[in-house]
Amino acid sequence: MITQDDIQAAHGRIAAHVRRTPVIEAAGAAFGLDHPVVLKLELLQHTGSFKPRGAFNNLIARDVPAAGVVAASGGNHGAAVGYAAAELGIPARIFVPEIAGETKIALVRGTGAGLEVVPGHYGQAAAAAEAARQASGAMTIHAYDAPETLAGQGTVGLEFEEQAPDLDILLVAVGGGGLIGGIASWYDGRVRVVAVEPEGAPTLATALRDGPDAEITPSGVAANSLGGPKIGRLAYDVVTRLGIECVLVPDAAIAEAQRQLWLGTRVLAEPGGAAALAALTSGRFAPPPGARVGVLVCGGNVDPAPV
Repeated sequence: MITQDDIQAAHGRIAAHVRRTPVIEAAGAAFGLDHPVVLKLELLQHTGSFKPRGAFNNLIARDVPAAGVVAASGGNHGAAVGYAAAELGIPARIFVPEIAGETKIALVRGTGAGLEVVPGHYGQAAAAAEAARQASGAMTIHAYDAPETLAGQGTVGLEFEEQAPDLDILLVAVGGGGLIGGIASWYDGRVRVVAVEPEGAPTLATALRDGPDAEITPSGVAANSLGGPKIGRLAYDVVTRLGIECVLVPDAAIAEAQRQLWLGTRVLAEPGGAAALAALTSGRFAPPPGARVGVLVCGGNVDPAPV
């Protein structure tokens, strides 16, 4: 179980290494809504997503062997681990599936970490990373199912509550569950946290229906950031303990939310970063009248040309 004390401790460790990302209030009319939306722009974090929080917490809180670290990633986690490892002078090897796409592969490469592109999806990259760990003695930094990862990602919730203490509802996109597991652990029921997933990558929804060991084959526009094949057990335990609901959104709604974010606020999000907003703009989630609604815009690693 991840506690508020764990998240406070993580915040103290990583504060000097991560950005305190801004919060803005957007008029509902920008998104075709009849209520304002409070956006936390975590896409402005180092490497373009929330992931450095968990990466730095792992690297600082744990004893890293001389062989360094390995990580498997759809792109954002790998870039974060590569960036954090470079900042701290730690060797890193990152295993990324082909599905990550050239934008995210180039981002990982730019950190200077050792990079291996693996055919297939995240599961194949994770298997390759595990083989490298066994061969080298390096330490694995899991993208979403480690206590240090959840505590690091939970600092997003800590900051959001300080910046917008009057939220009633917070919508959070879900891939493997590290982000929502950390944020929900921070709020611990004080705010209604809503999980949002693409229809093509219903990792949490499937686990809630079929059990925590259920696996999916992710697809769709957000598969390279929200395409975890299996929900993290730590996040599953948090979500079920708190009774968090899960909303699914189609790819078309995610693309439209991207467009509206750009037109309404000049925020350029990747599909996974816009998925939480898509629950509102598509009508898949309708907050009660008068509710103060927050949305986490969690990633911005996208080629701007098609937008």
